[in-house]
Amino acid sequence: MGSYLVTDQEGSLCAQHCLNSLLQGPYFTAVDLSTLAVQLDEAERLRMAEGGITSQEYQRFMEQPSGNMDDSGFFSIQVINSALGVWGLEMAPVNARHFQRSHIELLKEMAFICNYKEHWLTVRKLGNQWFNLNSLLSGPELISDTYLSLFLAQLQQEGYAIFAVRGSFPECEADQLLRLMPAVQNERPRLLSELAASGSGRRAAESHSQAHPGGPSGAAESESTEERENLRRALEMSQQQMDEEDEQADLRRAIQLSMQGASRHHALLPAEPEALDAEELRRKRQMFFEKQQQQQQKEESEGSMTPDLCAEGSLASSSSPEEEPRAPQHGKPGTG
Repeated sequence: MGSYLVTDQEGSLCAQHCLNSLLQGPYFTAVDLSTLAVQLDEAERLRMAEGGITSQEYQRFMEQPSGNMDDSGFFSIQVINSALGVWGLEMAPVNARHFQRSHIELLKEMAFICNYKEHWLTVRKLGNQWFNLNSLLSGPELISDTYLSLFLAQLQQEGYAIFAVRGSFPECEADQLLRLMPAVQNERPRLLSELAASGSGRRAAESHSQAHPGGPSGAAESESTEERENLRRALEMSQQQMDEEDEQADLRRAIQLSMQGASRHHALLPAEPEALDAEELRRKRQMFFEKQQQQQQKEESEGSMTPDLCAEGSLASSSSPEEEPRAPQHGKPGTG
């Protein structure tokens, strides 16, 4: 329940508290709202001066205090509307006809601002849930969809003026967290006045003793801080898990593309000849060397036989001079 912003309220600045709770951030200070109030006062003065600065109406207007703010820190509906206009938001009044129709139309809204006399409160949709961010409570109050129309109708019966706030709201962490992890409320927050009467909320009552509205108690704030931290860790873990899944998906795609590229490259390469077996190559070399050695031995053998044949021829010639010389049977022809 502590994932959204509920600011502590100073004095009677419930209008400032209402705006910052609506926008979920410290967007406006009391000085900002006072500046807007002065600008509205000046615009009203200029309109009154159109009838003449000496007229009785103008003189009475100048004698009256500002209708847009007072010393206690109260700001008018005009100041609230002007502040919302800075963010491109506008207020639309919600009348009894809206509650007579289907509550689905109310669920389409994003936020409501409710005003009764000098008190302002915000009803805001965060994630897919509605919350009552009333500064009079010890903490935010979870409102179901079915109870929303009854809750607003009850406020209207009590005299509250209700306005639907429409436009594009600034992004906030609370909305993101509550979309991931919807809030569960087992015990409704209590009014600070009840806590003060029972004695359990004495510290919270003292911090708001200067004005009737009040912010969350110290215990509620401590609990809100712990729950906010838990929700933030859940968001970080969820984001880390999504990042890891993205990295794994990118890695799988990279491996797949790499395998596809390798397959295409392999298909384009020419087929390599089969490598010769080492033993087969050694055997063929040995046969080649043996063949050369045999050829060399054969040539040497033939060369050594030639002188003997010549000698035999000479002997034959000397013993038989009348016979014709005959050619040798092997080798080159001999000489006479």
